[in-house]
Amino acid sequence: MPRQARKQSESGIYHIILRGINKQVIFEDKEDHAAFLSILYDYKEISGYKLFAYCLMGNHVHLLIKVEQEPLDRIFRRIASKYVFWYNNKYQRVGHLFQDRYKSEPVETDAYLLTSIRYIHQNPLKAKLAKNLSDYLYSSYNDYVDDKKENLTDTEFVLDIINKPEFIEYHAKTNEDTCLEITEKVFYLTDEKAKQLILKTTKCKSTTDVQQLDVKTRNKAIKKLKSCGISIRQLSRLTGISKSIIERS
Repeated sequence: MPRQARKQSESGIYHIILRGINKQVIFEDKEDHAAFLSILYDYKEISGYKLFAYCLMGNHVHLLIKVEQEPLDRIFRRIASKYVFWYNNKYQRVGHLFQDRYKSEPVETDAYLLTSIRYIHQNPLKAKLAKNLSDYLYSSYNDYVDDKKENLTDTEFVLDIINKPEFIEYHAKTNEDTCLEITEKVFYLTDEKAKQLILKTTKCKSTTDVQQLDVKTRNKAIKKLKSCGISIRQLSRLTGISKSIIERS
């Protein structure tokens, strides 16, 4: 079946979701988050786009950008390939990291622009990764509410539509925003829940006993556990198995 053509934005503004292949976690630690944000910063100048909002989640990224010079496909080929090269080098892996086709939707009105930004910023709250928007370090929310002179986010365009106090109030309102989203629900597991899942899947008495399984059984269990939302770093920490083995499994 041929792929459906992307809807083009007359405003040049798009809400984008870039996600890990097979729900794979793409940010294991602070260094990974920082690397991706650095790539976004570098390609803003190279590709000539504006970044109005972002939120980095465990296995996917939300971006709100305005295309001005390079087309959308070229921008995301650049961003994705650069991060995959960095990530694969760090974790000694090969192959794809992102799902082959990012999702996008055009944002044509000021009202939907504000809705999309709020939706993106509230992702960590819905996933119970933070209690307050300002507590989450990997979204653009604080770029809007702090008084820094230089930010990754191009805030001026939005703050000409809504001032800072109104922006904060707007984000605090109870809402039922529905925007572009991933189709499968993403689960973020606590260590306790992850341990229970490891023991149930492997039939081991302790999580470190997974190391004693034969290679074929171990790798099959690891593959299943990764698909359930346990990150590579979390699985390595709880079982004692190296990240490189888990990555290759």
